[in-house]
Amino acid sequence: MLKRIDVTEVQLGMFIHKLEGSWLKHPFWRTKFLLDDEQVLADLRASEVEGVLIDIEKGADVGGAPPPAAGRRRPLVPASSSADHVAERVRLERMQASQQAFRAASNVIPFDLRSATALSVAREVGHARAVVAKASRILSGVFEQARLGKALSKAQVEPVIEDLFASIQRNPHAFNGLMRIRRENSTLYSHGLAVSALMIALGRQMGLDEQRVKDAGMAGLLMDVGMGHLPIDVSTILDDLSSAQRNIVETHTTLGYEFLELGGELPEEVTRVCLEHHERYDGSGYPHGLVGEEIGLFGRMAAICDVYDSLTSDRPHRPRVDPNAALGLMRGMEGQFDEALLDQFIESVGVYPIGSVVRLTNGRLALVVDQNAQDYTSPRVWSFYDVGSRRVIKPEDLDLRFCRGRVEIVCSDDASDYAIENLPAIREMVFNSACKALA
Repeated sequence: MLKRIDVTEVQLGMFIHKLEGSWLKHPFWRTKFLLDDEQVLADLRASEVEGVLIDIEKGADVGGAPPPAAGRRRPLVPASSSADHVAERVRLERMQASQQAFRAASNVIPFDLRSATALSVAREVGHARAVVAKASRILSGVFEQARLGKALSKAQVEPVIEDLFASIQRNPHAFNGLMRIRRENSTLYSHGLAVSALMIALGRQMGLDEQRVKDAGMAGLLMDVGMGHLPIDVSTILDDLSSAQRNIVETHTTLGYEFLELGGELPEEVTRVCLEHHERYDGSGYPHGLVGEEIGLFGRMAAICDVYDSLTSDRPHRPRVDPNAALGLMRGMEGQFDEALLDQFIESVGVYPIGSVVRLTNGRLALVVDQNAQDYTSPRVWSFYDVGSRRVIKPEDLDLRFCRGRVEIVCSDDASDYAIENLPAIREMVFNSACKALA
């Protein structure tokens, strides 16, 4: 018998019959499986899935019997998948099964999201997903509270900054790569979360002390809080803003600054970013047309991080730009940014940022899935598209450090030029596959 429950009620021993929503929105390849692993349970609770259907004839009910022994049923894969994808998923599931057995044998304790132990991108992405889920729950409430005019306390958002800081300490690229890959990242607090992570990564690259790095992250997180006080909902506008609408939207800078100042708990350097993240180094920004270093350091940093995340995220009136193409566009905005900080920013995200698409000398497009700290021009990639035959192919793992003379990057490429059907879903699937396989 099937029963619908909230994801928070899911327990070990339950037989998952169906996960609500598209399978592309969560990290699970199987549609029906016995939940017998602590890490899979943690991943499910940290995912965007809100509810599940359980089969109480095949597994435990809410508050029911202890979990059955692991390994009794063979995991299933969607029948609608292509042969290549089915084979790949079966291979990944076998790998996951061996990893589950190893974790069970090792009696692994739950991961501490405040740990600073260095991890690879593939291993950190799972923890980064948990940080996103936890932060989204906190921030949705915080931004709604701000919209209603209730003062924010520093204590409300500090846990988000601490988790972000720890994630970026463990790996400076994983969290930001995840935010570039996620297809649903257009909410106000998702943008703030992404900019906050970029600010933290940039601050660390610049060598700022730990407290100032965290303050920079706080500034990025809250810089658009004034949007909630506008008399229009920008998210419902499907085309470019009219002149009148733009004038209204630009007031979010002063509204946000005044709102945070009323709380009285945040440093002036943090609250000023509300005012300054749309200022431009050449004086062409708003609201005050500040020039050069009249703009505070955090304001100059936020201008870069804000534009980069906006360009690489879907918006109602335009699709996202590839991360590497976004860096090229920003290089072309001569005079708008502090050039020294822009150089530092590119260092922090990598020459080929995670989530960007490159064309290889073997005639294939590949997704950047990891960085090589010794040589950012030779990242780890997974190829997924053959340019000659114009078709999606079974992904292939290529660590370009070890491919010199055989396969190298020709250039960054815009995958949207190839009219690849369901490109965002394919990009996300390739990234998830890489992280699972390399973890």
